[in-house]
Amino acid sequence: MIKPTLTTLLKINRPLIMAPMFLVSNTKMVIEGMKAGVAGCIPALNYRTLEELRASIVELKGAKVPGGSFGYNLIVNKSNIKYKDQLAVLCEEKVDFIITSLGSPEETIRMAHKVGIKVFCDVTDLSFAKKVESLGADALIAVNNLAGGHRGNLGPEELIRELDSKTTLPVISAGGVSTKQDLDKMLSYGAVGVSVGSPFIASVESGVSEEYKRACVDYGAKDIVLTEKISGTPCTVINTPYVQKVGTQQSWIERTLSKNKTLKKWVKMIRYVLGSNAVTKAATEVTYKTVWVAGPTIENTKAILPVSVIVDSLVV
Repeated sequence: MIKPTLTTLLKINRPLIMAPMFLVSNTKMVIEGMKAGVAGCIPALNYRTLEELRASIVELKGAKVPGGSFGYNLIVNKSNIKYKDQLAVLCEEKVDFIITSLGSPEETIRMAHKVGIKVFCDVTDLSFAKKVESLGADALIAVNNLAGGHRGNLGPEELIRELDSKTTLPVISAGGVSTKQDLDKMLSYGAVGVSVGSPFIASVESGVSEEYKRACVDYGAKDIVLTEKISGTPCTVINTPYVQKVGTQQSWIERTLSKNKTLKKWVKMIRYVLGSNAVTKAATEVTYKTVWVAGPTIENTKAILPVSVIVDSLVV
């Protein structure tokens, strides 16, 4: 069975999506990405209001060029109380694609397909991949154990080969790409394209502080650790002195509350809000309480560079 490539799915020149990153991704990055022939994706939660979200879509529509594409990431579980309104705006404005995360994409797929929007779904294993396949997803974002932020448990080769051979959907690999050689490796496993995040944190156009960008240059793969302090779910961060001081494990109180069937939904939601606020502060302000989210692919980040230069370093 021949599956459509990422370039075919999104009508782009190069098989790469600039991954959606909380607070990092913005319209400047996506516009430069589109000019370079790739797709860019922004978390809908990067915008506080629906008006700001809609304005960003209008801006990207006006800047779109042949060979480029843009989309938005939706958190589709109950922790995102803005989800339904955000989905409505994305469908009204007819963005090119939506990437779903952390929940069932059923409603998103149904609504988006009505207006011709493609839906790609984050998955970390075959079980969830089969579920979204049955719901009509257009492609799988295979989040492996080298991804930044909330990563998967399986290595890239194992995950890509399994999803490619056991589903009918095209597989887009997420995690572990910071060079052309890495990208070629993912394609050789059966991926039709890649989603790349961490190498773009230290781009000229990204929306975070110079200190955050500089940290991605100064630290490397060995400095990435998993913490449960942000959302309760393990998340990769740079092992700064502050992270070392506060530790990476939940307290016994948090663990106990998280196991309570009645309370765990609310505990998770509160933990998510508090963690998001901490990441927001760290991304935009320089304090001793710094939590910088990144993946091990910052290993090859050697300077703060324009998006177009980073794209060229990843894919011909």
